[in-house]
Amino acid sequence: MSKVIEQKKQVVSEIAEKLRDSQSTILVDYRGLDVAEVTELRSQLREAGVEFKVYKNTMTRRAVEEAELTELNDVLVGPTAIAFSKDDIVAPAKVLNNFAKEHEALEIKGGVVEGSVATLEQIKELADLPNYEGMLSMLLSVLQAPVRNFAYATKAVAEQKEEQGA
Repeated sequence: MSKVIEQKKQVVSEIAEKLRDSQSTILVDYRGLDVAEVTELRSQLREAGVEFKVYKNTMTRRAVEEAELTELNDVLVGPTAIAFSKDDIVAPAKVLNNFAKEHEALEIKGGVVEGSVATLEQIKELADLPNYEGMLSMLLSVLQAPVRNFAYATKAVAEQKEEQGA
């Protein structure tokens, strides 16, 4: 019997460690999704570098207490799957939110963003943000604008001087 308890303790500490180490963690209710849809969801999450697992709620509750995120206990009712992302804070929210738009059976229950419990509104806002590459692209565009405008102005002055000289 103690061997089973040790295995359960190991699973609880594994979940707690993932909750602490992840940039963002999203909890979802997947009731109503068929096998093909769950497989498609897992595939999309895997491509985004997100780990997607289903744990027993009792194990997850203990892990949530261990990680000091007890506000999540309210959402740990019914079948719950958890998406963990260590690298990209936006990826799990974006993939799950987009999937939920296409498949009404998937319901986002709650989550953790950078160590603090997030509301559903915060998760949806996070899902609307561009990913890391998109943000870099936007930043580069903003940084290039003054240089580009200066180049256009210089060219216009040069052309004007050329016209006056001709």
